Amino acid sequence: MGSLKPGATYVYERANGQVYARELGSDPSTRKVIGYDLDSSPERRNFTIWNDILKESETNPALQKALDRVIMLYKLSKEKLE
Repeated sequence: MGSLKPGATYVYERANGQVYARELGSDPSTRKVIGYDLDSSPERRNFTIWNDILKESETNPALQKALDRVIMLYKLSKEKLE
């Protein structure tokens, strides 16, 4: 189970398509990702991933540049050529 302690009692939480674990009574900010919510629809998982990418791009110039290219490609693909 990775970094989980054998014999410890854990609280499991699901949010944004991920499953988290933290020791019972510990601060919620100490929770660790232990898996992904398989019940989430593919659309929801994709939304979550894109949301994370958009947030990260706010402080990552290389990622922002790549996103700008993706947006341009998307817009070009939507244009109807006559």
